Amino acid sequence: MALAFDINGGRWFSDPDEMLAYAMPLLADPDRMREIGHAALDVLRSEPRTDPDRIGAIGYGTGGAIALELGRDGVDLRVIGTVNALTTGRPGEAARIRCPVWAGVGSEDPIMPPAQREAFTAEMQEAGVDWRLVVYGGAQHAFHHPTVDHTVLPGVVHHARHAERAWRDVLGLLDECLPVVSPA
Repeated sequence: MALAFDINGGRWFSDPDEMLAYAMPLLADPDRMREIGHAALDVLRSEPRTDPDRIGAIGYGTGGAIALELGRDGVDLRVIGTVNALTTGRPGEAARIRCPVWAGVGSEDPIMPPAQREAFTAEMQEAGVDWRLVVYGGAQHAFHHPTVDHTVLPGVVHHARHAERAWRDVLGLLDECLPVVSPA
């Protein structure tokens, strides 16, 4: 089972300033991100085919930040994966993460620069989390997102090769932490 949830309430942002005005307050509010994540989990768990012992959270951008916040909130997950969302939490809360964490980011990402990568890795290391960080050389922010025909934020550039690599890395992560189980 998989659930993809829409954190934008059905809205498509073609104006970068409008998108930032929506996203930045959310990213600054861990409690709100957790509320959204728990609501999505409630929907997923209500599906009878969902195995409650085999849930992982994978997200891109803000969705990845929400996945991390679920882990920091102590949710029983088998894996957390995030692309372009190296957020840091409140001091000490990463110790509540009980599963492997995988993160991917572009080396030239102006939104997740080296200082942000270092803060994220320090938080994970200090908490004793089983974590990995893959830095995709030459990629900028949202490198996974295909090129669009409207203005984007500076530093947001599609990188097809790394988008493919990141997707393969996410699939490998899922295969490792949530392998397919054949029905008996």
